[in-house]
Amino acid sequence: MENKYRDLHELPVTLRVEDLMPILGIGRNTAYELIRSGQIRSVRIGRQIRIPREALLEFLRK
Repeated sequence: MENKYRDLHELPVTLRVEDLMPILGIGRNTAYELIRSGQIRSVRIGRQIRIPREALLEFLRK
């Protein structure tokens, strides 16, 4: 999966798990594990999981 964002400033306010995978260079299972374990904060909207841009930036700063 290709990263469609060239810069962190281009990221949308919320990301899907599919967006997270190429940004971090990780697979689907790893992405869901980071979310499940709370290492990356997420928000549920109905059945969908969204990652706030700020939560990704926090994770990268750690």
